[in-house]
Amino acid sequence: MAKILIVEDNALNIKLFCDLLAAHGHEPQAVTDSRLALDSARTFDPDLVITDIQLPHVSGLELIRMLRADAQLGEVPIMAVTAYSAQGDEERIRAAGAQSYVSKPISVVKFVAAVQELLPAEAGKDGGSTPGQEPSPRT
Repeated sequence: MAKILIVEDNALNIKLFCDLLAAHGHEPQAVTDSRLALDSARTFDPDLVITDIQLPHVSGLELIRMLRADAQLGEVPIMAVTAYSAQGDEERIRAAGAQSYVSKPISVVKFVAAVQELLPAEAGKDGGSTPGQEPSPRT
């Protein structure tokens, strides 16, 4: 189970993200005020941060930069989510330090896949063997 912090100001998106993450066995925690996100992240110690880019007070881009500069949180994977997808946005978001970018309205399948790709191996493992990595039979 992974701990996932969601920074989002839209109640419907929070419900959708939390429900999807919980249904996949994760522990989501939502923060609606971006001014509180950094302190919440330090307390929650997430395996992944999902942040909206268009936030009041502290923008998602600024929050990503703050997370990257933080000694405790600097290595935590970040997925950015935004409804405003203009040319150059993905490059700016990745340059700020996000590893993934998903545009709204989200595709549930793409959202879940992006989350799984970003989680640390131990948080996303099911304990099974990796396909294609079976040992060769010995005689």
